[in-house]
Amino acid sequence: MTYKAPIKDMLFDMEHLAQIEQVAQIPGFEDAGLETAQAVLEECAKLCEGVVAPLNVPGDLNPSSFKDGVVTTTPGFADAFKQYAEGGWQGLQHPADFGGQGLPKTIGAACIEMLNSANLSFALCPLLTDGAIEALLTAGSDELKSTYLEKLVTGEWTGTMNLTEPQAGSDLALVRTRAEPQGDGSYKVFGTKIFITYGEHDMADNIVHLVLARVAGAPEGVKGISLFVVPKFLVNQDGSLGKRNDVHCVSIEHKMGIKASPTAVLQFGDGTAASIADSTGPGAVGYLVGEENRGLEYMFIMMNAARYAVGLQGLAVAERAYQHAVAYAKERVQSRPVDGSVKASATIIHHPDVRRMLMTMRASNEGCRAMATTAAAAYDAAHHHPDAEVRQANQTFYEFMVPLVKGYSTEMSLEVTSLGVQVHGGMGFIEETGAAQYYRDAKILTIYEGTTAIQANDLVGRKTARDGGLTAKAIAAQIEKTEAALIASGTDTAKAVARNLAQAREAFVQVVDFIVAKAKADPNAAYAGSVPYLMLTGNLVAGWQLGRSVLAAQDLLTKGQDTAFMQAKLATAQFYAEHILTRVPGQADAVINGAASVMALPMELF
Repeated sequence: MTYKAPIKDMLFDMEHLAQIEQVAQIPGFEDAGLETAQAVLEECAKLCEGVVAPLNVPGDLNPSSFKDGVVTTTPGFADAFKQYAEGGWQGLQHPADFGGQGLPKTIGAACIEMLNSANLSFALCPLLTDGAIEALLTAGSDELKSTYLEKLVTGEWTGTMNLTEPQAGSDLALVRTRAEPQGDGSYKVFGTKIFITYGEHDMADNIVHLVLARVAGAPEGVKGISLFVVPKFLVNQDGSLGKRNDVHCVSIEHKMGIKASPTAVLQFGDGTAASIADSTGPGAVGYLVGEENRGLEYMFIMMNAARYAVGLQGLAVAERAYQHAVAYAKERVQSRPVDGSVKASATIIHHPDVRRMLMTMRASNEGCRAMATTAAAAYDAAHHHPDAEVRQANQTFYEFMVPLVKGYSTEMSLEVTSLGVQVHGGMGFIEETGAAQYYRDAKILTIYEGTTAIQANDLVGRKTARDGGLTAKAIAAQIEKTEAALIASGTDTAKAVARNLAQAREAFVQVVDFIVAKAKADPNAAYAGSVPYLMLTGNLVAGWQLGRSVLAAQDLLTKGQDTAFMQAKLATAQFYAEHILTRVPGQADAVINGAASVMALPMELF
């Protein structure tokens, strides 16, 4: 099944929800209005649909392989990555000073969605490179920036993020990789890192690893972690590649999904590279990023960039699964419709429950896309708006949105890709139809870059309890204004959306009050409902954005603009309100009244 980028929906969200013409008023973004967005999206779609998407199934069937320290990617990947880099796509959102195009995240996010819909495994390499670029832009010295940034921004080199160790997963206080200062200002890095996405591959000339490690004498726990640049190949003064560094891949993982993406185990500095001609010898040469013992702070820059991007991955794989399911439902003949509209067996899209599944998929995707696009515009204002108060307000909103985009969108992708299999019936369980790959690929999205529970803990602790629920309630106040506007518009669709939006908002405010009251007084009670709180909040915010889309679509309908698209937008939003948004009150009841039962069973009885 071919992939078709949903450009029209992306542009609708940019124009009417993210207000891209206002983004284009921000200094530096003057040429990044709707017209530019459309041109960029159409060009990106050509690459994603024509070059990257056809490699998705081959990557699943013929994944990256490992032999004698060398990782070989799926045939076609290296050439596709070359086209991606030469097209300037890696640098789309990054500064022109380092070879990028300096476009806003509002546009860049749509391109990231396309790339991930086309091929989730392939898109992981640019995703990690983006994170490395962000960390160096924020905390790198002028020397590190001049040495590495342009090559990363142009896609000539790629980047990785090295946190996890065999004994240290999400608890980074347990990191043991060590860094020893050398007389020339560099460090020698020793240790093992696991789950390193594209930690070794054949698609670029150099790989720039960003590595968490401890310097001797550093404080215990997370306060003693530093961040280092450890390149696969050292870089000479003139920018050419020099000696092979003592970092190497010892194996890659065999996974249930994203099989074409090599997930490496990397060994830093055990001397193995000393046997390679022209190597650095024992110890991987690393360069400190920023100051010692502030590594976790810098790494969170990468992680926040990656968490938003993983949320887009959830949306992307769900969109691909939806398109696949719709195509099958329009072709598969099975049973006579219950309403007798066809006298013989008909395609399954005639059946109400198949329509229910497809609408759940479609509405979930449109809601998450609307939420992510709105968050991207807030990011642009937070980082580039000339007014400090506007920057701060948007930063607060964006930070609240990140765990929702990451957590809700990825959990949503599991439901949507599972429904994609279900629409196919028994054929969905057969790998040859392709539906199962999306389901398998989606599972990792709720785990890496911080599990759903970690996103939920962040939402409870840092984003809700810390400010006494002020940010959450400010969002609720904005939602209430949207409800009023929907009711004032007078249409049945708008009233239905407003009614369900109000019930969800009221339930949300009750949960916020509960979280604020219990976070310190009874933390088990607050955190027992953390994931349901994240899910109901993501559901509400996505529904709110679809409510805003109803207002825009109704206005455009009165002007006779793209009638079929606007009618579909209204129908999808009403379905979301009546079938998905209605889950919120039940989730709220579980958080408020079900906390005690989560911890009631003694450990020994499990």
